[in-house]
Amino acid sequence: MTSKDEITQERAERIARSHACEHCGEYSFKKLRVRPASATNRKAVGEVWHISKTCGVCGMQHEIGIDAEGDIVYAA
Repeated sequence: MTSKDEITQERAERIARSHACEHCGEYSFKKLRVRPASATNRKAVGEVWHISKTCGVCGMQHEIGIDAEGDIVYAA
């Protein structure tokens, strides 16, 4: 659950879509999943939303963590 001060799931999705593929630089994604972060990641790196996405051009899979303020805390 999100608290009053955290960004919404819709905002997290917009932030994830604005992050280009690290391999080919495209912004087209065929799969995008936004879910709340695990308790472990929330405590360890301050992640609130966990994004899994697959590039629509090259097929590379990405994992992105977003904190309560909307900043990307990691991208892999």
